[in-house]
Amino acid sequence: MQNVIIVAGHAIVQDLESVSQDAGWYLLDFQRGEPERYIGHIQRAVEEAAADQNALLIFSGGPTRKEAGPRSEALSYWLVAEHFNWFGHASVRGRAYLEDFARDSFENLLFGICRHREIAGQLPDHVTLVSWEFKRARFEELHREAIAWPRERFYYVGANDPDRIDQALESEQRARAKYIADPYSLGEEFRAKKLERNPFRRQHGYAVSCPEMFTEDKPWR
Repeated sequence: MQNVIIVAGHAIVQDLESVSQDAGWYLLDFQRGEPERYIGHIQRAVEEAAADQNALLIFSGGPTRKEAGPRSEALSYWLVAEHFNWFGHASVRGRAYLEDFARDSFENLLFGICRHREIAGQLPDHVTLVSWEFKRARFEELHREAIAWPRERFYYVGANDPDRIDQALESEQRARAKYIADPYSLGEEFRAKKLERNPFRRQHGYAVSCPEMFTEDKPWR
């Protein structure tokens, strides 16, 4: 498995029978009306994996909501794919894995690459990341450059956008400014956010399993 397709998680599923509706997910207020878009992210990622037999599909996102229990965003997305029978691409199931430690978008990319390293035994040749279209610049420019991943080995898929795109773009502009000031999300504000998104106080082991990305010179180590 030479390549990896990473899906950035956004929410945790509550009831698969209502998966297309708000009631099927644990949502924050600004996420209302977005579940069908999450399904779109999952479907697009499965399709990308189906088109590349040499790629692992990795759903990324930890158990970020205490009220949801220890179920992670990554497991939620895997279960949604299973619920929809992998959107007609059942063979992808055997190449689909979870990365269930990420707490923000920077970690979605970094930890997704490291999860591929754990599974395949080497860093991927090519990384594809699937998320919102309005977050393209954040991933393509800020996060990719922060971890020094080569531009020619990175492809971003903006699967869709939320209905309230103006509100999303305003929020994204603020988020990008914060990442420009703190590209590795190590500052006090990011640390507080990550602590809140880690209610079960879990700790990844990528410094051991992914040494190439967690050498002593890496600021995020």
